[in-house]
Amino acid sequence: MITDRIKNTIENHRMLIPKDRVLIGLSGGADSSALTLVLWELREKLQLTLYALYIDHCLRPKETPQEIEHCQRLCRHLNIELYVEAIDVRGYCIKEGLSTQEGARELRYKCLADKAKELLCSKVALGHTAEDQTETVFMRIVRGTGVSGLAGIPPIRGMFIRPLIDVCRTEVEDYVISMVRSLKIDLSVPYIIESSNLKRDYLRNKIRLFLLPELKKANPSLVKTVSRLTEIVRDEEDYFNLLVTKTLMRLISRKGDGFIELFLTPMEAIDRPILRRVLRRAVDETTGLRGISFINIEEMVGLIKSGSTGARIYIGREIRVIKGYSTLIITSKRPQAIRQQTVDRPQDLVIKEAGLVLSLSEHELTTSVDYGDGKTIAVVDAAKVGYPLIIRGRQRGDLFYPLGLAKKKKLQDFFVDQKVPRDERDTVPLVTYRGEIVWVVGYRVDDRYKVDKETKRVLKFILKPLRN
Repeated sequence: MITDRIKNTIENHRMLIPKDRVLIGLSGGADSSALTLVLWELREKLQLTLYALYIDHCLRPKETPQEIEHCQRLCRHLNIELYVEAIDVRGYCIKEGLSTQEGARELRYKCLADKAKELLCSKVALGHTAEDQTETVFMRIVRGTGVSGLAGIPPIRGMFIRPLIDVCRTEVEDYVISMVRSLKIDLSVPYIIESSNLKRDYLRNKIRLFLLPELKKANPSLVKTVSRLTEIVRDEEDYFNLLVTKTLMRLISRKGDGFIELFLTPMEAIDRPILRRVLRRAVDETTGLRGISFINIEEMVGLIKSGSTGARIYIGREIRVIKGYSTLIITSKRPQAIRQQTVDRPQDLVIKEAGLVLSLSEHELTTSVDYGDGKTIAVVDAAKVGYPLIIRGRQRGDLFYPLGLAKKKKLQDFFVDQKVPRDERDTVPLVTYRGEIVWVVGYRVDDRYKVDKETKRVLKFILKPLRN
């Protein structure tokens, strides 16, 4: 009996406790209708208080009224209070740069969580079935996944529970039809079939309509086989998750909205199987790092293990992974352009956008003056450079005479020769005097301002990292 099996799933995963207040995600389809009916059957034994929520995605205006009416009739017969909420999926997807399915999912879960909080519900029940589980696993395989992706949809995650996750869709459909008849519920059809489920341009639907039917010819028990696989993988994931949590806690240097910085040296010694999981967890727990696949994780592992300092990989249009001297930075934050500042005396100048402190001092030329390497320390002839100095970012048409080259060069070409990443060129400070570049900070002094045999006094720049 399907109710007994679902009850076993609820008990095995400890999805519900007596007197729980449960919000049901109800669309009128077979899965969510079956979920509603099953929980209604179990309500007295488990002392449940049930509510239902229909979410209008504002994508199918012609079908929505019929679906709402269907849900209202079902809930009225079962004496379950139904709520209807609308979400602007199109607007959200445009704003966030998401596909329709991604945006709908994010807004749907937020809407369910918000309504549950409003109704003081501790659980939100969703109608995912064993077929949904199988489809999800194959979607992840097609898109690229590690072992953790084979765990599929978790039966319980936070407040969200999935009592039907071990039940096949055909059983669900038969159960709904049987219950509607036996309870004599006044419905035009036992359950609604959404038109979006029949569209062939969604990956999930392609897998459902074309791939799985062919695979079931080779293995009629495919859905049960995949369900067993996900159970095994989840058991192993529980073990690895504990190990990953402990490891990641030791690795995080800094973390914020859209970026995470990890200590590099310990990661270089971590075995690849664990490192993959650590990176995946770091990404998943950082807001703004959407769209990183298993292939990208493999590229990140390669960067850590064999990449040179300063090497980086790009993921999509927004995300950069940068291997520094001591840390690995994963970020979707755009580098900040250098804000112009004026220097009219020796001082320490904070260049926040570049994360640097520029110290300027004056000295008589003696043999003890450290000329530096032109990168972290630079010395120029004070007779050739005066005040005010302007610290700024690059501008179109910038030229200078790189020390040792004795001829002018476009700053853009210099950056290319120095392999300065494109996304970091606006963050390189320039020390200028009367509109001319004196020092490309961190790279090269201009030959026109170098110390020579006539020099008696120097300006000395020392570059230091800005400490938070």
